Amino acid sequence: MAKHGGAHDGTAAGTAIGEAWDALVAAARRTVADGLVVGTSGNVSVRVGDLLLVTPSGVPYSRLTPDDVVAVDLDGRRVRGTLPPTSELPLHLAVYRSTDAGAVVHTHAVHATAVSTLVEELPPVHYMTAALGGPVRVAPYALYGTRELADGMLAALADRSACLLRNHGTVAYGATLDQAYDRTAQLEWMCRVWLAADSHPARTPALLTPGQLAEAAEKLRGYGRPG
Repeated sequence: MAKHGGAHDGTAAGTAIGEAWDALVAAARRTVADGLVVGTSGNVSVRVGDLLLVTPSGVPYSRLTPDDVVAVDLDGRRVRGTLPPTSELPLHLAVYRSTDAGAVVHTHAVHATAVSTLVEELPPVHYMTAALGGPVRVAPYALYGTRELADGMLAALADRSACLLRNHGTVAYGATLDQAYDRTAQLEWMCRVWLAADSHPARTPALLTPGQLAEAAEKLRGYGRPG
């Protein structure tokens, strides 16, 4: 049975859930501020132990409070809160069951969605392609909230940390919410770059080779670490 009440209940577990919920709400609001979603489209989740905190369905992120926490177990059963979880819960559950994800961000970003209608994978126009595991694939179109969509997404995510959903948007995951969000933003930026380059009427964008991507991937593994 779902528990009622706010996230911050005074216990250690409640404190952890409360802090994670606050971070999730901030990330969800940022997707709107950064133009990655419109209205209540898109969704965010973060793992806390054996629970997944997820944005609720159909509620503007600006209205979410600490009392609105929504938590489900890894089988998708709501165990905390009263609001219904996002309709894309099957998509989020599939990522957590198949990867070591600590957080998942799903958006309807404009440039990424446009690219999803044009290609089978995003051409490697920038070395940050390597940070996502390689050229980003496009999962086949399927109705939102379905197992078919989740299955297609998992195939596109093989050895990748992000993918595009045809005629739909993006999915990215990471060890942390910040990492998942950064990958989402990087993917949208690369899609924008490719669309801009590919719009030239007389030139074709130069693409990076597998060797160049492998070289970038190796260097990125040490990025931000002390020498």
